[in-house]
Amino acid sequence: MSEITLLHQLLDAAAASWPERPAVTRQQTTTTFAGLRDAGHRLAQWLHSQGIGRGQRVVIAVPTGPLVPALVFAASRVGAPFSVLHEHVRGRPLDHVLDDCEPSLVVAEDPASRAAAQARGIIAAEPAHLLKVAFPEPGTEPAAGPLPAAEPLPVDPVCLIYTSGTTSLPKAVVSTHQQVVFAVRAIQQVLEYRTDDVVYCPLPLSFDYGLYQIFLGAVSGAHTVLGSAAEAGPLLLRNLVESKATVLPAVPSAAESLVWLLKRATDSRPALRLVTNTGAALSTGTIDALRAAIPGLRAQVMYGLTECKRAVIMPPDGDLDRPGSCGLPLPGTEILIVDEEGEPVPPGTVGEIVVRGPNVMAGYWRRPDLTAQRFPHRDGLFPELRTGDYGHLDEDGYLYFSGRRDDLYKERGFRVSATEVEAAAHRVPGVVSAAVLPPEGRRPAILAVVAAASGEEILDRMREEIEEFKVPRRCVVVERLPLSGNGKVDRKALAAVVDEHTRTAR
Repeated sequence: MSEITLLHQLLDAAAASWPERPAVTRQQTTTTFAGLRDAGHRLAQWLHSQGIGRGQRVVIAVPTGPLVPALVFAASRVGAPFSVLHEHVRGRPLDHVLDDCEPSLVVAEDPASRAAAQARGIIAAEPAHLLKVAFPEPGTEPAAGPLPAAEPLPVDPVCLIYTSGTTSLPKAVVSTHQQVVFAVRAIQQVLEYRTDDVVYCPLPLSFDYGLYQIFLGAVSGAHTVLGSAAEAGPLLLRNLVESKATVLPAVPSAAESLVWLLKRATDSRPALRLVTNTGAALSTGTIDALRAAIPGLRAQVMYGLTECKRAVIMPPDGDLDRPGSCGLPLPGTEILIVDEEGEPVPPGTVGEIVVRGPNVMAGYWRRPDLTAQRFPHRDGLFPELRTGDYGHLDEDGYLYFSGRRDDLYKERGFRVSATEVEAAAHRVPGVVSAAVLPPEGRRPAILAVVAAASGEEILDRMREEIEEFKVPRRCVVVERLPLSGNGKVDRKALAAVVDEHTRTAR
């Protein structure tokens, strides 16, 4: 095959190199690399028959399974940027996506979601129908249809990933083919997944950390076993053992759950050789406990954002020599630490983390002002990403993360916007005011509200407004929100109010 510059060409190359190797497994269904390529071809032909092609958008909101990667590679092949949403994205959150990216096709299991698409003149497809198109019964394979005469260009958008930000509604990060292909290859160069690896992925494919496991499998020949959020709790250890997993991409909650399970199941040990981490930092105690429980296990911590996929990765077990570091920049990329004027600062000085390189994505969908702010150019070279996160570099170029911008926080492995959560709370009838206390230490995020309803009632109503994983686990009803001298919520004082409420409620 000629040089790979398009996302679907990663799968084509994998199918040529390892046609009969398992590519993706979900529960009892396994698809080989050749089978996944062929499924993507059939779906690409179906998309083309529906008039969906270059530049038109495809929204995928279905349960985790082989249909998702097949649709992703199919959309790539016809040049239609895709957006994978969590299957629970429906109602107002889905309405926002439909109105924001104006897709030509929505694939959703939820009938109300399909109805919302049809009401806007969007083609709506059921997953069950597309599964039959992609994976037909033997002897009933549909006749091959045509594909577009010309493939997309490497600079064309290939996906839109919706992510929380400093506004009350999620925004979409635009990634081109060449940016995704570069990121996948650079990450693989450092992680070195093997052809005999089994990657157990408990992450949703709507989360780019989960989706990229499919892409990493294509460049390495690794077998990706798809789990689900429900299987990342008590079932996690059993699934790791039964799948013979050797690699676990883990957010902190999954890693901490595994530690808890290993302490109680002394006769059951997975065959893991590698655990990777992003979404939020793994504690030293969690990593040490995993190493102690699983002989030979190595760890690679990472730091990144959707806007650049991955920024730095630690060498295997590098945290033992440099505790607290996130690692070194990806091959072919650069990390700068800048002051408030955007000028680089010396090693050891804390400043804003800036990422430069081909892994920096194209910007935000239909957000030109925000794109210009977050993705400026320096000296006419690669665009850079002003992350809004803070840290420092040491003399050897290792990054140490200090903190995030005030509005964003990570919980349960997902990036959440306090503004978005507060806006959802304000939409609940009877809520007068609301403020989020971001996670601190082992304490999860807490929502504080002034309202007549109970905290549980408010959280229940918020599940109609935003996705379940964004709803805080606890809501405290207070008499008023303390304000600072400039009229903003004084979160330090609010934390004291919540602490006092907790003590008196015991």
